[in-house]
Formats: sequence, C-alpha cells, structure tokens
Amino acid sequence: MKILFLHGWHSVPGGMKPSFLQAQGHEVLNPALDDNDFQLAVNVAQATYDQHAPDVIVGSARGGAVAMHLRSQDTPLVLLCSAWRDHGWTDRVKPETWILHSPQDDVVAYSDSEQLLAHSGLPASRLITTGSDHRLSDPDSLNALRSLCEAINSA
Repeated sequence: MKILFLHGWHSVPGGMKPSFLQAQGHEVLNPALDDNDFQLAVNVAQATYDQHAPDVIVGSARGGAVAMHLRSQDTPLVLLCSAWRDHGWTDRVKPETWILHSPQDDVVAYSDSEQLLAHSGLPASRLITTGSDHRLSDPDSLNALRSLCEAINSA
C-alpha cells in the first residue's frame, strides 16, 4: 500500500511513525513540510499527492491540518491528533476520515477531535482512542495506525 505521511510541526521526514509503516512493508511518501508557511506545506503535500496517487493519507498533528486541505477526492484520511484548530481554515473533513487521538494529549485537546467529527457529521466510531500522549508512538498506537490503514485499504 502507498501511504502519504504528513509530519507535524517541527518534525521531519523519517520519524518513528512513517518508519514503522515502512518497516511493515508499505511504501511511505514522507515529504518535508515547511514549518512556517502553511500554504507552502499544503502545496508540497498536494504536489506529492498528485504525483504519486497514494492509497491513504496520514496526517500527524499539523500534518493532519495539512491533509484536511488537500484536494484528495475519495482517498481516505487518517488524522493523528490533528491540529486543525491552530492551522488552516477548515473545520470539516470528508466522509472517508478516521481519527486516532489520546485523551491524555497535552498538545492538541482530545475534544478538538470530537468537535471535528461533530462538525463533519461523522459517527463517534471514527474516533479511535489510543496512546498516552500526543506522540502516539507507543506500540499499541503504532499497531492501531497500521491496522487501520490496512483495513481501509482492503475495504
């Protein structure tokens, strides 16, 4: 499966989550996103999407906000603690969206993900509670991410 992974603010390509997905045998596209210019980050992500046509888009924190702004037709989105409230200009996601978030996240409020689902008219089952902090780098969260991407791709 081909995954477009959009990293968070002050993160870099090749972090733990995209490396984990790659180690599981997936092709992971992980472009460097500008930390200071949100529109430039969206443009880079859009160009990568357009060139490679991924099966799934995963956006982590600010990368989740970037993912929400892509013209990505019906390509499923997986948002990890999306920082949509702090970045960009939309408060809705498309129907093919799932969110992983930890209630103990001290960077992005868990209630932001609940509110995003409500604004988008998506069922509460699209919010998967996992992890013990913002990073979602524990084994349970990584496996939840892998399982979700694989389930979405095989549907």
